[in-house]
Amino acid sequence: MFVKTVTRLACAAAFLASPWLACTSYSQTLTMRGALARALVASPRLTAADHDVGIATGQRIQAGALLNPEVSYEQDNSFGTGPYRGTKSAETTLQISQAFEWFGKREARIAAGRAGIEVATIQRTAVRLEVLSETAIAFLNVLGAQRRIQILDEQVAAIDRLTPLLQRRVEAGASSPAETGRAEVASALVKADRERVRAALASARRELAVLMGDTTPKFTSVSGRLDAAGRPPSFQSVVTAIDANPQLVRWTAVYAQRNAELLLARLKPYPDVSIAAGWRHFNTTNDDAVRLTFSVPIPVFDQNQGNILSAQESLAKTKAEREANRNTLIVVAGRAYDSLQGSLRELAVLRETAIPKAQQAADAISEGYGQGRYTLLEVLDAQATVAQARLREQEALQNFHIAVATIEGLVGHPFSLARESSR
Repeated sequence: MFVKTVTRLACAAAFLASPWLACTSYSQTLTMRGALARALVASPRLTAADHDVGIATGQRIQAGALLNPEVSYEQDNSFGTGPYRGTKSAETTLQISQAFEWFGKREARIAAGRAGIEVATIQRTAVRLEVLSETAIAFLNVLGAQRRIQILDEQVAAIDRLTPLLQRRVEAGASSPAETGRAEVASALVKADRERVRAALASARRELAVLMGDTTPKFTSVSGRLDAAGRPPSFQSVVTAIDANPQLVRWTAVYAQRNAELLLARLKPYPDVSIAAGWRHFNTTNDDAVRLTFSVPIPVFDQNQGNILSAQESLAKTKAEREANRNTLIVVAGRAYDSLQGSLRELAVLRETAIPKAQQAADAISEGYGQGRYTLLEVLDAQATVAQARLREQEALQNFHIAVATIEGLVGHPFSLARESSR
């Protein structure tokens, strides 16, 4: 059985509904679906990628344009001296000429233009995946910070609940008055940690807002439920899927474009033919004649060898660039994959042993404190252990989903995990 992941970065907005991240919409609460949809609309990088497609389209149109004809007018034997005074002996010629490209030059330009459109289109898809992945990660950072504050709030409340009991113990002489100050210090330290997390939350909220096109957050909170279960597929399957990443797929189009540019460089030395036809009038005899011209440049000095070499090297460079790009993606995917696996193992330890045992110990110590069997220091230590274990669980969950979002941004489709058990 397979489960969907936090984000589904390869599809349209419909993929954002995930059973691992509940996305119920509220008036001032931002959901993952809403964040991703707004980021796609507001992203200047995506807008720039759209313009790149438009630029490539214009270049393709221009590549197919035919050469313009030329019209010329000549007047000879006029405004001189003797019999050539004035225009009585003038010879006037009106001529139209047209250059013709041969050897498939225009077709090669069109092929390069088409490949340029494909490169820009694929690159736009890659940018879209990056925007979705970055927005999903920013959303998860906000969600995680909110959850950490909630855990710290609960820890403060648990310490504050000890105050009445502590006061009674002090009045009964069972505890030292100094323990009241110790409880206040413990509560203050947790509150200080909470303020630090609140500062991190403010930064995370601002980052998410900027990705959605706002300078300041226009949402009160984000809504979602993190969960993680299952067994990831092999890393080799991730590597195989990376080959479908638009960043790598575009190199096929880049190769076609550079191959067409090489062909253009090789064809340039082949001369174009110009044909002209005109009408000539002789004023002295009042006669007319037709003039025909045929011209071909001679490629003696410039055979475009430098540009041909440059195009050859550019074409050969394509394979190395793709491999370098692929290696970078594999390194990023490897880090995310290792983080994902480590998070799952950490969650297993926390959920199976650390959290339940810490909670049991905290409950027993709290109950025993009321009976005078434990000290306040032991109670506070037990509560802190539970809170730290829950904070570790939340951090592992956040790291898990960030790793999933990162991998999905690289493979271009949902990252499925085989479910091992239900929780």
